[in-house]
Amino acid sequence: MLTVFTSQTQSANTEGITITGGLKEGKTVIIIGRISSNANTNITVTDEAPVPPPPHHQRELSPESNINLKDGSHPAARTALCISPHFENDHPHIVYKTFQNDSWDSDQPTSKSPLLQGQLFTIKILVTTQAYKISANGEDLMVYNHRIPFTQMNTILVEGMELDFIGHLNLVVASYKKEVVDGLKPGKIIVIYGIANADCKRMEINLRHRYGIAFHYLCRFEENAVVRNTWQNGGWGTEEKSQDIPFKNGEFFEIKITCKAEQYDVSVNGQQAHTYKHCFTKLEDIDVIEVCGGLQLFSVEAKDP
Repeated sequence: MLTVFTSQTQSANTEGITITGGLKEGKTVIIIGRISSNANTNITVTDEAPVPPPPHHQRELSPESNINLKDGSHPAARTALCISPHFENDHPHIVYKTFQNDSWDSDQPTSKSPLLQGQLFTIKILVTTQAYKISANGEDLMVYNHRIPFTQMNTILVEGMELDFIGHLNLVVASYKKEVVDGLKPGKIIVIYGIANADCKRMEINLRHRYGIAFHYLCRFEENAVVRNTWQNGGWGTEEKSQDIPFKNGEFFEIKITCKAEQYDVSVNGQQAHTYKHCFTKLEDIDVIEVCGGLQLFSVEAKDP
């Protein structure tokens, strides 16, 4: 099951994003953004529709920047997990705790933090039966045992940061296809968000048309190689192959495939990775994006120029 919410970089606010069916075992939440140097931050997962921020007396209980998984958006809501980055005295660290019975439980602090004010971060929260497994920028941070049941959480609220992406999913995706309305054309950009599994051996993206594959992009992790090719007239063309896969097992990625008049440009996590000249030139006939392999898939979009 693929469930995705994305946005252009913008200041977060109190509008909520609903997680249909709530949090479940195996669900992963991904948040990409920046912590403002002079703004409070709150990311809240609740079981109710979004409401205005909590009153001042509750805000005083919470540190300046935090990520909260809650069972409601009302002032008395419990907080199953509060992830609170601290930056005082030039010593970044993170505090984890729970709010219930009108008070905060004892803290679980860490001595370091990969979250820095003004710098891009990727936070991953994996829900397991016993705990939340939290990582940031590919670094494991905390296994936080459940003190409050997680199953009623179904809304993400964000305040006080610049957001690039919010998404969540339930299952590992083996194969996914998405229609490209009106086909491709120069300037159109395909954007894919996902995570390569820790044991991923291959991952591929195919831009398909009725009779073949215009662009085949295959990552062979065991060979550390990337292959580009075209399938037409009943066979593969001349393979282009290069070393150094621009992905890491277990880490979040953003792929952008930009369709240009003469070629495709592929970038990964903001860095130019590969180009591939058009072998199939009827771009408007390319109407399907296919993603396959050992990955968790968050989002597949085709954006017009």
